[in-house]
Amino acid sequence: MRAVLRVVIVGGLVSLVACGVRPRTVVQERPASHPSSTRSHAPANASSYTVVRGDTLYGIAFRKGLDYRDLARWNGIAAPYTIYPGQRLRVSAGSVANSNTASATTSSRPVATAAPSVARPVPSQQPAASVTRATTAPPASASNLPSTTPAPTSTTATPAAAPAPTTTTPAPSPATTPVIATSASRSVQGIAWRWPTQGQLIARFVAADATKQGIDVAGTAGQAIVAVADGDVVYSGSGLIGYGELIIIRHSDSFLSAYGHSRARLVTEGQSVKAGQQIAEMGRTGAAREMLHFEIRKNGKPVDPLGFLPPR
Repeated sequence: MRAVLRVVIVGGLVSLVACGVRPRTVVQERPASHPSSTRSHAPANASSYTVVRGDTLYGIAFRKGLDYRDLARWNGIAAPYTIYPGQRLRVSAGSVANSNTASATTSSRPVATAAPSVARPVPSQQPAASVTRATTAPPASASNLPSTTPAPTSTTATPAAAPAPTTTTPAPSPATTPVIATSASRSVQGIAWRWPTQGQLIARFVAADATKQGIDVAGTAGQAIVAVADGDVVYSGSGLIGYGELIIIRHSDSFLSAYGHSRARLVTEGQSVKAGQQIAEMGRTGAAREMLHFEIRKNGKPVDPLGFLPPR
């Protein structure tokens, strides 16, 4: 009997030990999940886009093949088209995203009101003048005490106006890139166009090919790239995949030009440029060789640049 009991007890202990090992195996397998890797930057709705740091309204419109005016209108954004990281934008006219009513309506509406208030003081000097009056007004009212206080007030008012010209002087200085004499211009649809650089044409525009929405011009590293016409720089950065270092210039309400793959950008957003003014140096960022990828877009849609540039 004792021998039988020993066998039963030993067998029970073995089964208990075996049961105790299994939970550890399961615990070890738990950390295999990767919650962070499942995070996606894709928008919740195909007709919306969430703004990230570095985006501009012009850049988003360019990437999506949209007219920037349509994109601004769909989202209730007024000039100067200020947008903010995390803001959700509609990128389609026909569909109103449900998320827009909750997030975009609250985020884009403040943009329409906040943008003008931020932008107005920059071009006009009227707010600065009103501030100067406000600072000189209190000493005038404080002159109730002695008659000696008004005299210092007039002397302090004169230096207050002096710093204003000093702050406005550095503003024009960034636009110091030279204007380079290039080939003759060609007037098309009210704009005088010229070639953006010299070199061999190695790729042409193909309307049906999404990878050939412009022309490619081969050249050497550091070669000058110039503005094809007068305009304003509306994008200068590297946030558009496939274009490398990119500059976009607005020439009119309808026309934009784009210059990709440069090694150095010499102009900044908001800067006005002249036809023939150097804006970049040729490079190979995002390309297999030194070259310029050049596009012209009319109302947001790519058009053949050779229909606008002068023949050569």
